[in-house]
Parts: sequence; structure tokens; C-alpha cells
Amino acid sequence: MKRFLLVALTLLPVIATAAARVSPKDLAAIRAVLDAQAAAWNRGDIDAYMAGYAQSDDTMFVGTDVTRGWTKVRDRYKAKYDSRAKMGTLVFSDLDLRPAGIDDVVVTGAWKLTRDADTPHGRFTLIFHRRPEGWRIVYDHSS
Repeated sequence: MKRFLLVALTLLPVIATAAARVSPKDLAAIRAVLDAQAAAWNRGDIDAYMAGYAQSDDTMFVGTDVTRGWTKVRDRYKAKYDSRAKMGTLVFSDLDLRPAGIDDVVVTGAWKLTRDADTPHGRFTLIFHRRPEGWRIVYDHSS
């Protein structure tokens, strides 16, 4: 028991330091990515919307199906939302950003599309990873 406490007390500052490495400036940068994505979506620009995702074969979108790879995720969006009418107007809300280590942040929130015929909505969980080009989504689970 003493050994466990010693290890736990030794690791606590390391864990706290790791979480602290994600600064308020980093969180603001992530919010800026989400704002840019909504703006791109609302002008019908899926390519600009996809700039928020890591251009990697490891990027993953989980919805009804699992899509792996930035290009396949982009192609999925373009096939599903092939007109401005289908895209509607996107709003993100109820955002919660939680650091998950030195270079990762988990973001949860709600999305809503306002279209002439309907108003689909749902929840999402994103994992943003710090990359050389900035914070990018590497994992997106939306329902």
C-alpha cells in the first residue's frame, strides 16, 4: 500500500503537468477551428470545412458506418451533402473542451442543420490533436 501511494504521489505532478500543457490559447485555437468549419459549411465549402480535419489516413469518422482516412471522410461528406439544400445552415452548440494529455483535447457538443424541409440535429465527440499545422480533428463520432 505504501508503495502504491508513493508511485501515485510521484506520478500526480507528471499527470497534472501534462494536462496543464494545453493552454487557454490552445482551447481558443480549437474553438476557432470549429468556428471556421461552421462558416465554411454555411457557405457550401466542404473542402474548407475539411481543413479542420487532420489530412491523414488515420483520421476517422464514426456515424452509422466507420470511415477511415481524410480523403474518404471528405468524399463521404461530398456524397451525402451534394447540394446547398442538403447542407443547410450548421450551428455547433453546448461545447465542452477537455484536455486529454499534452497534445490532445476531447470536444463534445451538439450540431444542428437548419434546412427548408427539416432540422436534423445530434451530438458529437471529437478528438483534436496538436499537429505542426495546428489543432486538427483526428477522430469524429457524430450521431
